Amino acid sequence: MDSVNEVALDIGFLSLCLMTLWLYLPGFLANTFAMMWGKWLPKTGYGPWPIDGGRNWKDGNRILGDGKTWNGLIGGSMTSGLLCMLIVSLMGGAPDGTNIEAGVFAHPLTGFEDAWFNIGGEMFSAFIMGTFLGFACLLGDSTGSFVKRRRGLKREGEVSSKAPLLDTLPFAIMVFLWGQLFLGDSLLSSTELILPMLALVIITPILHRSFNLIGYSIGWKDVPY
Repeated sequence: MDSVNEVALDIGFLSLCLMTLWLYLPGFLANTFAMMWGKWLPKTGYGPWPIDGGRNWKDGNRILGDGKTWNGLIGGSMTSGLLCMLIVSLMGGAPDGTNIEAGVFAHPLTGFEDAWFNIGGEMFSAFIMGTFLGFACLLGDSTGSFVKRRRGLKREGEVSSKAPLLDTLPFAIMVFLWGQLFLGDSLLSSTELILPMLALVIITPILHRSFNLIGYSIGWKDVPY
């Protein structure tokens, strides 16, 4: 882990924040991928399949609601895995311990050799890691939806309820937490990334709002939040 931490220490804090966002990009985009699978797959005649099966919680509200589907969860997670594979393929082979490049666009597989997801070569390992990050993101997002519904914030048809913090903080916290806890000795679990992670959690609502405004303007979202 020492050589991995040296990568993080070689650049300034702003660059470190950007590097953290870059490394966790497959996880951060999982919500967008899940939305695509949730909206587009049913148009082919398959789904949607709500995770809660249409069941209500003891308070009379849906457990998660129609917006959280198995097609979105599985499709979004696996698409994050494909994105991680694309990033790795564009950057070339993973660096070894003697050839670690510092900088914002650090290789996402830096330090993965002894990690649990090092299975079947670099590309398959990238797919597993990206899928893992995507699943963590969507689990956090579903947690936020669960809390929203306990507060009576319901989805109205295709329009999600407006709850900026519950729509953003749970997925950001979950993806970073899982990265720190479960990604072994990889660069993504470096303790030097904890402060940048906290900074990104704080600004994630702003980033999320910006992306939603873009999605709304091009017709991908029904509401600008």
